[in-house]
Amino acid sequence: MLMRASRLGDDIDDFCVKCKRVMNHAVVSLLNDQPAKVRCRTCHSDHDFRHEQPPPPKVDPRKAALFNQVLGNVTGLPPEPAPPAPEPVEEVAEVEEEPETVAVEPVVAKPVTAKPVIAKKAAAKTATVKAKGRKKAEA
Repeated sequence: MLMRASRLGDDIDDFCVKCKRVMNHAVVSLLNDQPAKVRCRTCHSDHDFRHEQPPPPKVDPRKAALFNQVLGNVTGLPPEPAPPAPEPVEEVAEVEEEPETVAVEPVVAKPVTAKPVIAKKAAAKTATVKAKGRKKAEA
């Protein structure tokens, strides 16, 4: 059976960037008889038609290398080699300097005196309850 060309307002399935799922979408824009933009019928966000494909994951090479190193330490297997990082085009000569030493004074903790706020509130509450009890007894 042949598929007919998409029309504006048709229901199609597509990966929604906001919902992060394949959801029902309505065709909003066409380009060469193919959906160009779609609107999610769940969250009503517009986005390009993705052909039900999620966007590629964003992987930071430094995090991936660190994860592989930790995984290697836990499992005892050698870590996988990380892909080489792109080299800078222009190299600058590095000058090694000795780090400055700074004298640090020891910090002495000062005693903190706490105010018995809770005890005052509890005493006030007890006095209020007693006063209400007296009023009921007198009545």
